[in-house]
Amino acid sequence: MKSYDVAVIGSGPGGYVAAIRCAQLGMKTALIEKYSTLGGTCLNVGCIPSKALLDSSHHYHDAVAHFETHGIEIPGEVRVNLKKMIERKQGVVDQTTKGIEFLMSKNNIDVYHGLGSFKDATHVIIDGEEKTEIQAKHSIIATGSKPASLPFIDLDKERVITSTEALSLKEIPKHMIIIGGGVIGLELGQVYRRLGAEVSVVEYMDRIIPGMDAALSKELTKVFKKQGMKFYLSHKVTGVSRKGKEVTVKALDKKEKEILLSGDYCLVSVGRKPYTEGLNAEAAGVTLNGKGQVEVNDHLQTTASNIYAIGDVVRGQMLAHKAEEEGVMVAELLAGQKPHIDYNLIPGVVYTWPEVAAVGKTEEELKEAGIAYKSGQFPMRALGRSRASMDTDGFVKILADKTTDEVLGVHMIGARVADLIAEAVTAMEYRASAEDIARMSHAHPTYAEAVKEAALAATADRALHS
Repeated sequence: MKSYDVAVIGSGPGGYVAAIRCAQLGMKTALIEKYSTLGGTCLNVGCIPSKALLDSSHHYHDAVAHFETHGIEIPGEVRVNLKKMIERKQGVVDQTTKGIEFLMSKNNIDVYHGLGSFKDATHVIIDGEEKTEIQAKHSIIATGSKPASLPFIDLDKERVITSTEALSLKEIPKHMIIIGGGVIGLELGQVYRRLGAEVSVVEYMDRIIPGMDAALSKELTKVFKKQGMKFYLSHKVTGVSRKGKEVTVKALDKKEKEILLSGDYCLVSVGRKPYTEGLNAEAAGVTLNGKGQVEVNDHLQTTASNIYAIGDVVRGQMLAHKAEEEGVMVAELLAGQKPHIDYNLIPGVVYTWPEVAAVGKTEEELKEAGIAYKSGQFPMRALGRSRASMDTDGFVKILADKTTDEVLGVHMIGARVADLIAEAVTAMEYRASAEDIARMSHAHPTYAEAVKEAALAATADRALHS
């Protein structure tokens, strides 16, 4: 039986990064993955493939809607080859997952394919092509999450689908009904809206992306409506049925009036739930809570002192980069170091176009906490760079403490804000004031100038270009 310092169960962004950091710190490390490819949900059926389709559909939309304005003329009709688009997406996935295999080899990490389950706190059984048992001084649970559903919905994975199936459709839907106005549903909804599908979003809350600042929700809704998407907010789905190629969704509005929506596909996108099936956690003394999450303390240690858990399987935001940070943190704790994570400074991003990004407190959270704050906002349309690229939707909003001027939250919607948010995270990590950002030189012309201008607006309303 092989013995390891650390066994990592699950090879998503949290798991494989944890394995690499453990190996870098001199620990003999094993990585256990249920599926044949490494990378977990994110690389195989999540972040990476969805961004590939978002980019492809964006190119098509630009060709149809904007090229003529740019003086680019294409003879004949611009057509979508969905099969080729899906093949390109898969090529990106394959290249990325092979990259993880390379990193495992480079760092001398032993990879086992099969379902990992605990025999006890120091032994893991891997049920793959053959059963293998290994011994591990420490284990890290990084088994991630899977799409959630509603109890009355029959996910046939043909017409009533999850995000996994939506990434590999063989036809462009005529009408896609999306249950859930969160990040995943909106991103995939925009992909198929660009390609010509009618898209309807049914959301239980009174706004889309309900976890983000209300101003971002309002702006994104306005943009999506311009693009032709339909929204049924404050609607409770009560039934989903399929007859042949037709799917019918029943929902009640806030006055209990029923509506019926019919389409050829229904994407159920109501969040994700922790995946611990087959882990046999109780055999190792690991406790799960009522939500199915692994119980951990502030050091991500489970109720079994030598076992840790990270990522979607524990409390907090279900984000790949949050899982990565936690993977590094656990590895460094095992090596006797003193790492930390500031969960308030984990950015959230929606990769639609315009993109949406945020870090820190929302305006609603500051009001609820009774914190006195000031706000500075700057519209993207006031930037020369935005007008040059025809990306004029959106804004940057900076929230700062009314007394100290410390930046408490930054909320953006616009072109490339998924990249711009890193500036805000950096500033807030060093507890910058709005004036600090306002006094930094930002290259012209760039989208980043909106950050400086929003900071100026939060500093005694000094914005220069609005």
